[in-house]
Amino acid sequence: MDRRTFIKGTGIVGITGLAGCTGGPQDGSGDGGDGGSEETTMSGGDESMNESTTESSGEGSASADINVGVVYALGGLGDKSFNDAAQTGVKQAEEELGITYNEAQPSSAEEFPQFQRQFAQGDEYDLVCCIGFAQQSALKNTAPNFPDQKFMLVDSTVEQDNVANYLFKEEQGSFQVGHLAGLLTSQEFAAGGGETSPDQKTIGFVGGVDAPLIRKFQAGYEAGAAHADEEVEVLTAYTGSFSDPQAGKEAALSMYDQGADIVYHAAGASGVGVFQAAQEKGGFAIGVDSDQSKAEPDYADIILASMVKRVDTAVFESIQNVANDEFEGGSTVTLGLEQEGVACVYGAEIGSDIPSGVKSEVDASAEAIIGGDISVPTSTQ
Repeated sequence: MDRRTFIKGTGIVGITGLAGCTGGPQDGSGDGGDGGSEETTMSGGDESMNESTTESSGEGSASADINVGVVYALGGLGDKSFNDAAQTGVKQAEEELGITYNEAQPSSAEEFPQFQRQFAQGDEYDLVCCIGFAQQSALKNTAPNFPDQKFMLVDSTVEQDNVANYLFKEEQGSFQVGHLAGLLTSQEFAAGGGETSPDQKTIGFVGGVDAPLIRKFQAGYEAGAAHADEEVEVLTAYTGSFSDPQAGKEAALSMYDQGADIVYHAAGASGVGVFQAAQEKGGFAIGVDSDQSKAEPDYADIILASMVKRVDTAVFESIQNVANDEFEGGSTVTLGLEQEGVACVYGAEIGSDIPSGVKSEVDASAEAIIGGDISVPTSTQ
């Protein structure tokens, strides 16, 4: 599957040019709209389904017979980040293609196989969307046992003919927000509820589960900060969870107390705690996956930007491919800055206060990455 095939539905999804930081695409919050016409939410550990039937809002008729199952990443819906972005893609397919869908929110990794198999049994589902790298191990076992079932996987790969894989160059988008943070911590800057102290060039990174994927975010962020100023210090911490806001807050509070001006998180729902800490300490924060200045408007006064990752686009496109009988099993699509799969998006409330000179430098580094003049690391030292 080439980029042209992947992006063919952009008129529906609403992708904008994403080189460098931008003013912001759709928020990807995933917290609005009606569910599928036979939407089922399955809670972890419960083999039964509690059905909530609503009238479908889908306008399309050609794909009205397409039914999709979605197994979300740990942390579940309501994270205003990764899972909610995935749901936005599903809801887009419901609205534009007329599909129906059911959802499962596992409470532990041990439940991934259960829900994958539950969706794959029989012939009810045309596609099963597996959201998050932690589902790779389970899907390696599930996919071969259900060769006629189509799957898609986000953030990892399973080499099976019935699995379409979607990867992102998170390190490239993280480089962009790291470059932004490095430039701003090196100068006096105030906006909304935050301000920098250029006497101490310090920023922070809070990750969720310490895994190679999240290390890509950290590696890109650190490289971007060093590109701005080699004297910038980056403090790092991992909460061990994508659903523990208190742990995110405690990690960020420690960083602000050590002089950090800006903290970037790749911690799912734990990142809300980072935003809370920023407001308490008068610092800035950077969101992830969705435009969190819109998804989390209560914290828009301290969110400088978000590293948007178009999980919604990957999910929508995979569903559209099934609807069009163009499913590409065994393929892997990798999306970076050039493919408009990741981007640094300025905050809706305070992004306009960022100096134009800073924005120009961030734009230039994006062009250099796309052009091959800057190579971004994918792992930490």
